[in-house]
Amino acid sequence: MHEKRYIAEIERLRLPQRIALLEIERVADLALDGIEVQNVLDIGTGSGIFAEAFSKIGLAVTGIDPNPDMLQAAQAFAPDAIFQQGTVEEIPFAPRSFDLVFLGHVLHESDDIIKALAESKRCAKHRVIVLEWPYRQEQDGPPLEHRLKTEDILSAARTIGFSRIETIPLHHMVLFRFTI
Repeated sequence: MHEKRYIAEIERLRLPQRIALLEIERVADLALDGIEVQNVLDIGTGSGIFAEAFSKIGLAVTGIDPNPDMLQAAQAFAPDAIFQQGTVEEIPFAPRSFDLVFLGHVLHESDDIIKALAESKRCAKHRVIVLEWPYRQEQDGPPLEHRLKTEDILSAARTIGFSRIETIPLHHMVLFRFTI
């Protein structure tokens, strides 16, 4: 957070967004906790901030996003990662290609969360992480009508048949940890 390229951006952010940025390192730690990870698939890369966090700790990161402009921004932010176009409902990789599949704020954009989680599980060897905005109205994140209730995410995970399902509330987000 002390690198010069962050400072101007962070100073412009409102307090809730600063808190969200400070949680990035914690999210990466919680995602990896207890498993051996060498490679990560970052689905819905957005600006590449999580891809960079995983790269910084020495992981090989592949990112997919349906938006070519976001992919370009992510590549600039996380130059060590590999990015390509794709969606969570049709992940363009072979089964069990990644130790960890990370869905950062994209599950609420899916038309079929069961299919999205099934695709994520298909590509993961150990764990699928879902990071979502909590189901409450606030100024940051998607509007309330686009957010998923925790019960809906957990129900979909049970339907898919993950062996262990965990919910970890954070200050600004909710992290779901699904073990294969």
